[in-house]
Amino acid sequence: MSKRVAILISGGGSNMVKLAQSMAGDHPARPVLVASNDPKAGGLDRAAEMGISTAAVDHRAFKGDRPAFEAALSAKIAAANPDIICLAGFMRVLTEGFVRHWEGRMINIHPSLLPLYKGLHTHQRALDAGDQEAGCTVHEVTAALDDGPILGQARVPIIAGDTAETLAARVLVQEHALYPAVLRRFAAGERAPVYLP
Repeated sequence: MSKRVAILISGGGSNMVKLAQSMAGDHPARPVLVASNDPKAGGLDRAAEMGISTAAVDHRAFKGDRPAFEAALSAKIAAANPDIICLAGFMRVLTEGFVRHWEGRMINIHPSLLPLYKGLHTHQRALDAGDQEAGCTVHEVTAALDDGPILGQARVPIIAGDTAETLAARVLVQEHALYPAVLRRFAAGERAPVYLP
């Protein structure tokens, strides 16, 4: 019996596409929903073109009432009855109540080598610090922002002359490899971290 996967996005959904494309053949999971906090997110159209059900809950309609927004989002997710929720460029900070409700089933990809550079502007912060490498991390979602057990990491060397944009582009290539690899293992019950070279 395949695990049911819901994917939450806020934008174009490039990681979502890679995740959905990976869930084929003998993969232990299948995508059942792509949901967004932005009804105009390009990833919703891309998901629909792939035959995946979509839903949108516009956070702006809730005028800062995060619990009400999350209750509406949670209802859309629950209707799809997912076993796993993948955050893939979902740009809303989730409340402790939402996380607790889905904890143990929710994973996220973050564009840094956690525990370094939680939050935003990760690539610029790595450059400003003079780091030799950057990368991305997939982790279980807990109530603390960009925390939780690490499920996988991929590293990218920082090259002389890198900007936040050039570094982000190279890290994104690794995100597209790492997230599907971790999801396959997570769906099969594997929690040991995977490290891509």
